[in-house]
Amino acid sequence: MVSLTFFSSASSVSSSPSKIVKSSLDFELKKLGGCTKLVRNVNLEKLKNNYLFPEISRRELEHVKKHPNVQLISLGTGDTTEPIPKQITSDMSTFADALSTVEGYRGYGLEQGDKVLRKAIADTFYGHLRVKSNEVFVSDGAQSDISRIQLLLGSGVTIAVQDPTFPAYIDSSVIIGQTGSFHEATKKYQNVVYMPCGPQNSFFPDLSKTPRTDVIFFCSPNNPTGYVASKNQLHQLVEFAKTNGSIIIFDSAYAAFIEDGSPRSIYEIPGAREVAIEISSFSKFAGFTGVRLGWTIIPDELLYSNGFPIINDFHRIVTTSFNGASNIAQAGGLACLSPVGLKEIRSVINYYKENRKILMETLASLGLTVYGGVNAPYLWVHFRGSKSWDVFAEILENTHIITVPGSGFGPGGEEYLRISGFGRRDDMVEASRRLRSFFNTRTKHFTFLSSASNTN
Repeated sequence: MVSLTFFSSASSVSSSPSKIVKSSLDFELKKLGGCTKLVRNVNLEKLKNNYLFPEISRRELEHVKKHPNVQLISLGTGDTTEPIPKQITSDMSTFADALSTVEGYRGYGLEQGDKVLRKAIADTFYGHLRVKSNEVFVSDGAQSDISRIQLLLGSGVTIAVQDPTFPAYIDSSVIIGQTGSFHEATKKYQNVVYMPCGPQNSFFPDLSKTPRTDVIFFCSPNNPTGYVASKNQLHQLVEFAKTNGSIIIFDSAYAAFIEDGSPRSIYEIPGAREVAIEISSFSKFAGFTGVRLGWTIIPDELLYSNGFPIINDFHRIVTTSFNGASNIAQAGGLACLSPVGLKEIRSVINYYKENRKILMETLASLGLTVYGGVNAPYLWVHFRGSKSWDVFAEILENTHIITVPGSGFGPGGEEYLRISGFGRRDDMVEASRRLRSFFNTRTKHFTFLSSASNTN
């Protein structure tokens, strides 16, 4: 197979993110009048540029303004597009209608979530894994739970992340005060252990070279690479955490896409209940990206160094900072886990899997090196020797397709794009046509380098 090197685009959308943000900040400062005496949070000052996805949205709006008559296709941010199955929305609607009656009205619920839903989550996803309903905390989504977990952990812990990694792990760690400053030369924050996860190590960190940290953030199937950790690999991770007295924060938001028998939960690994917290979501599983519903598992056996149960502190965090997920959303979550709901959801997931297959076949036919894409909705595409923001800009300008620059996921993501299978089928087909046309007719812009293809 071959990889491609893009030369920097002269397009306005390829401007350096740091220059754009600085210009915007200078402009905003000029508009300010008097200031308060409040000193800005020093941790927020450490954050590097905008959060990845709002920056992509900003560039998308800029492109639409420049090209108002084109049909923009997004293969970028992982938002679902297919309608939520009717049975699920009908149950939500029935619940919402009942709120207008005396008999059906419900106000505040339990901050930890509806008891029936908590039991349904435990039974459906963890029935054979000894997860109890009291260990399930229902939330308004996995990303919110990441921040609540950070409140639990505090500023005094050390962390390790996969590289590349979902940016919320790093950014929330910066905000809470766990990191040092950003180092421009390495593109890394100080006091963070970046665990390289790439083709050179089958996208799993070399734990023999990984120093001890208090916390390990680990996502499987991985966002952005699309790789899923095997049972043997997760066994190594759990043993590593037990040996070092560390806690794993395991993000299983894409578990529904696993199709090769790999573990869908960290609790499939013996001993994981003593070292792991699991975060998951209805967003990609059931198309609830706008409805907002997720959950976190804190096992009773998970203890601090002094023997105090961590679940007790998380209970306090939740009841202090959160009034509970919407009761309408929870009614929808319960409908998702009914036999009919699960069947309809599987049909939607299979739709996205077919999208992913269409894109993978297209990209491979163009000689691109494509990773992931088997157990996740994401493809991780290599453009050797290129800057990922330049590739993003070149493709956007010439095909009107949105992707995600790999460097937004950390230094290990440079030279890559993340491409998503979330979208309408006709958009997948049209995107494939545009990409074929672009790569087949613009080869003079690229340098071809030999590279072996490797997919998971």
